[in-house]
Amino acid sequence: MPLLSLAGPGIGHTWNAYPEAGKLAFRLKPGRNPAAVEQALRTLGATGLFQKFPRAQAPSPERPGSVDLRGIYQCDVPPALELDRARAVLLRTGAVEYVEPLYVRQPMYQPNDPLADSTITSLTAGQYYLKQIKAYRAWDVTRGDTTVVIGITDGGVRLTHLDIAPQIKHNYADPIDGIDNDDDGYVDNFTGWDLANNDNDAGYDIGIVHGSLVSGVAIARPGNGIGLAGVGHNTKFMPLNIYPNTPTGTFAGIEAIVYAADHGCKVIVMAWGAVGGYSRLEQDAITYAAVNLDAVLVAAAGNTNADLRFYPASYDHVLSVSGVNSTDAKVGAATFNYRVDLVAPGTSILTTFGYHAANGGGPADNDYTAVGGTSFAAPMVAGAAALVRHRFPTYTAAQVRAQLRQTTDDIYALPANAAFRDKLGTGRLNVLKALTQTNLREARVMSSTFAPNRLAYAPGDTLRLTVDVQNLLQPLTGVTVEVSSLSPHLLVRRGSFAIGSLATLARATNRTLPFRLAVATAGVPINTVATLRYRITAAGGYQADQFTEVLLNPDYVVLDAGDLAVTITSRGNLAYDNLQGSIGAGVSYQDGAPLLSEGGLMLATTPTRVSDRIRSSGANSRQSFFRVQQATHQQPGPRADQEARSVFQDTIPVAGSRIRSVGVRVRQRGYSWATPGRRNFVVLEYNLKNMTADTLKPLYAGIFTDWDLPNSDGGGRNVANWDSVRRLGYSYNLSQPAVYAGVQLLRGGDPSIYSINNGAPAGSPVRLADGFSPAEKFLTLSSGTARAQRTAGLPNGADVSQVVGTRLARLAPGDSITVAFAVLAAPTLTQLQAAADAATLTYATLLPSRKAEAAAGFNVFPNPTSGQLRVDLPARFGLYEVQVLNTLGQVVLRRTLNGSQVSMDLTGLAPGLYTLKALGSQATLTRAVVLR
Repeated sequence: MPLLSLAGPGIGHTWNAYPEAGKLAFRLKPGRNPAAVEQALRTLGATGLFQKFPRAQAPSPERPGSVDLRGIYQCDVPPALELDRARAVLLRTGAVEYVEPLYVRQPMYQPNDPLADSTITSLTAGQYYLKQIKAYRAWDVTRGDTTVVIGITDGGVRLTHLDIAPQIKHNYADPIDGIDNDDDGYVDNFTGWDLANNDNDAGYDIGIVHGSLVSGVAIARPGNGIGLAGVGHNTKFMPLNIYPNTPTGTFAGIEAIVYAADHGCKVIVMAWGAVGGYSRLEQDAITYAAVNLDAVLVAAAGNTNADLRFYPASYDHVLSVSGVNSTDAKVGAATFNYRVDLVAPGTSILTTFGYHAANGGGPADNDYTAVGGTSFAAPMVAGAAALVRHRFPTYTAAQVRAQLRQTTDDIYALPANAAFRDKLGTGRLNVLKALTQTNLREARVMSSTFAPNRLAYAPGDTLRLTVDVQNLLQPLTGVTVEVSSLSPHLLVRRGSFAIGSLATLARATNRTLPFRLAVATAGVPINTVATLRYRITAAGGYQADQFTEVLLNPDYVVLDAGDLAVTITSRGNLAYDNLQGSIGAGVSYQDGAPLLSEGGLMLATTPTRVSDRIRSSGANSRQSFFRVQQATHQQPGPRADQEARSVFQDTIPVAGSRIRSVGVRVRQRGYSWATPGRRNFVVLEYNLKNMTADTLKPLYAGIFTDWDLPNSDGGGRNVANWDSVRRLGYSYNLSQPAVYAGVQLLRGGDPSIYSINNGAPAGSPVRLADGFSPAEKFLTLSSGTARAQRTAGLPNGADVSQVVGTRLARLAPGDSITVAFAVLAAPTLTQLQAAADAATLTYATLLPSRKAEAAAGFNVFPNPTSGQLRVDLPARFGLYEVQVLNTLGQVVLRRTLNGSQVSMDLTGLAPGLYTLKALGSQATLTRAVVLR
């Protein structure tokens, strides 16, 4: 992942968005039982639960798309707790909409050295950018007003700087007296607030000058005979520190956005961020500020020189600002993408430094420096937004954003920008146009909704796309929205939406006749991001383009023909392809909460030769398997309503090497059915081929599952158990179970079961709390069905995992053998057992057999059987012997034919799946038999 640049004078660093250890945020679903969540939090050892935004305003029906922040909570969890574990426990309650870490994001600006082409050593260059963006002439139209306040969410600001101090918006309703006079929950928040350290000192005290640098660009005091003039001119600002300077402090960018909106800031600037780390919580907070409270949010697009999503700039309702130089050419390091709205100068930006305080004989509190980066393009746009808000006081935040977008100067005619067409927004900021042009038009797609609603779409999928369009400026007639695909892999089947007339702020939707799209059936590269373009036209020559993205051909498929939905990856994992639970759709039953936090295939021959992609230690997983053939999806398939196929393998060990893999190629198949009686299971079949020069004896294969199953109140006390008759390992919640789930061995050798208490004490044979070693994985696969490993979680319930596997006596070089499992879920144990019986019988029908017309008269009954079996045979084919073979292909019973019927007694055999084979001089007939 590309890194974000961060540098102070003479100092260089690189940063990414990263989650803060020991803290979680989640949002309750409206009207759901919070008691279930409280029980789940106790299971996780969570403490310090609090409502994150208790004073947030309720959503208003007059503002479509507004959000309710009052359902968001934060808590402390043990620092070693894995996020995927916490997410699974909370989501399975069914009362939680999402669970996330709290992301830490960093300020941005380019290194202050000549090679970065973003700094100057002399202050004589002055504020060239004011002329470039037409600020001087704009101030002849309006110089803004002190009633418009910009919330600057950043590092601490030098509050005593001579060009900054006069511009601070003080809260005279809460003077410094130790009392919360305005009853807003903050004591003495007279001069902004330090959200990171939860105190009233938002000043410069942590060694980060970024807040002072950003502030100067937006609000430096004009007309005082010293220093600079900020773009916002008479606009005031509220300093909001977001970076910690105490042991208990935490990054608080999103909290600062909500605070700024709640406290009347009509413009909020975010000159910080990082690549990736999309967060529903952050989007909710931004939607609250922009839609609920009508604030204009402006963010730096980042300094990555890449086409990628950068947050918070890439969130909905945010003006994303990238950077150009003094000639309007893109700054070399500036991010570019379809989410950028406009650009502003971002090199050699002279601004307030705020590094030196006035002291005896030292420099005065009015130091300045030149810096570069999108961090300083963003506050220019924020200052302009403040002027627009004063010039057009009735405009909504969305209209202000539209006004700024529609009044930029075109920059795409420059050869330097030709490669970035449509990825630098509408052009470069022009403040004069933004304040003077009124006969402007902009209709915009405000939201896009895909159905079915998935994270990604597979080849051959069809989908519907509904859009919500709003006219933000002058009335329009003859409005039409056309959607087209910029990717050859995503096809538009119906792409026109004729709206007609739209008054100012009117909305329209194509909900009754959505766009129709289709993913190409072949040739789609793995993890393709396809771009869709909305082209909005209207009478009089109006045209505007917007873009949205769709992920195609992910490295996993979801089998969901029945009530059980199972994600199968191309590298042997179930539910998710990573430990964070962000790649894949999980495992769920009847569209309920996720049931499986982690699962996948494990192979082993010795304690040191183990192959898997299951957790190892810390937040890591082993990476033994690599993709040979991507998982593909077929619906319907030749044997089931849905089928999946993929091929993967591990590294082939070489004599004398330190490689500790098994050396097997795996052909994986998955089957799902929509028919009654088959809706509660998915069959997984693995054909294992020995790729080494040695016989693998024995070879162990099994499925690891870390189930997190709810009860009717959402609690988390699970138990793992074993049904030896059905070779079924299953889990359930000890108190009022809502769903049972498990894995059944359908085909293979001797079964094995190992149930694990994840929180077992130190010294236990298997203890997942300190990792899952190869030796522990081998133990779980090779322990057979010893009673000591059959159950876990009793008597009080616990966090449990399970390994259901099989022992294959030998696999010669180049030979193959097939093992098969069923993944099952049902509301009760009786129904789960019925599903296991149905899975056994269903899988039996998948085994090769002659066509029905060729085997007329060949009948085997009863099937399934409790022991006694009658076989009717056709007279032709010269049949002379009937054999019964186990899943290893070994003959366990045979009878010589003396007529067209034979009776066989299977009572002495172990329950399971067998193959009945009738041998003849002209043909061999086979039939699957299930022994109960």
